[in-house]
Amino acid sequence: MEFLVRSENRLPPDTPDERRAELKAAERARAIQLRERGILKRLWRVPGRNATVGLYEADDPAQLHEALMSLPLSPWLDVTVEALATHPQESGA
Repeated sequence: MEFLVRSENRLPPDTPDERRAELKAAERARAIQLRERGILKRLWRVPGRNATVGLYEADDPAQLHEALMSLPLSPWLDVTVEALATHPQESGA
């Protein structure tokens, strides 16, 4: 199943710079792992916001949830998920 995932980082503004850097590095490393596993397909930044839009592929919603909760920033992410279905135009019908 494919999912469109919108997330906005709500890390408190008073988070120390060192902690921010640690979380950013850990988030990047985890995203690479999710890409290698084929779960994270595409990722875009949202200009002007501390937000992303991602295309994920998972066996089911539970697997997606597990992947999203494994992100180091997950406690501070405001996440919206939309399950995607193939459009008839895409199937060649």
